[in-house]
Amino acid sequence: MNDAVRVESLYKTYDNGVTALDGVSAAFASGTFTAVMGPSGSGKSTLLQCAAGLDEPTAGRVFIGGTELTATKDTARTKFRRGRVGFVFQDYNLLPSLTVEQNVLLPLRLAGKRRKDPKAILGRLGLGDRTHELPERLSGGQRQRVAVARALVTEPAVIFADEPTGALDMRSAREVLTLLRAVVHEFGRTVVMVTHDPVAAAHADSVLFLADGRLAGSLARPTAEAVAERLAHLGDLTTRIAA
Repeated sequence: MNDAVRVESLYKTYDNGVTALDGVSAAFASGTFTAVMGPSGSGKSTLLQCAAGLDEPTAGRVFIGGTELTATKDTARTKFRRGRVGFVFQDYNLLPSLTVEQNVLLPLRLAGKRRKDPKAILGRLGLGDRTHELPERLSGGQRQRVAVARALVTEPAVIFADEPTGALDMRSAREVLTLLRAVVHEFGRTVVMVTHDPVAAAHADSVLFLADGRLAGSLARPTAEAVAERLAHLGDLTTRIAA
């Protein structure tokens, strides 16, 4: 199985001296759903941002679909990201003045690609009758489904999701997580999701744990209970790995 994303020896140190990533290496296989978890300040969001090309690591390499993102210049990196990477954020990041359809098609416009008919994607996500609505007329769960559709429209190599259910109620969160699984198993995409919620992580194929900017283990076929237990003992796990 090919890797959709691979990071090698990633370091990220900020101007204030804080090290957010301390030599992280990881691979995310094509067609898989991985949750990234860890305590606040563990480096999980920084890992996602560096892997997605939104932030530049201090050292290390990032590969997406075999292309080394860290070897490209800013303009080329932006162009590559628009065509090959999808994003789903906690706060949706929809433009309020654009309709559902216009929001979904925006990445194609920015990438200079030919317009597609988004009806198939929107229909699959339960939004077929909301194409001409503005975001303010949608529920939180519906807005996040629009964000998922927007992430899919460019047929990216990978979709990065940063706390995609953090602002949703339990029912809407479950619907969005089910859709992210469908993105993997029906659309064949790769999803890397940062979350703090063991229930959300249990929808993934595997969980990658971080602590203090370092890898602190992984868990295949996770359950919410197993994830919560692993998080509770993360300090012990980090000690054993360091040893």
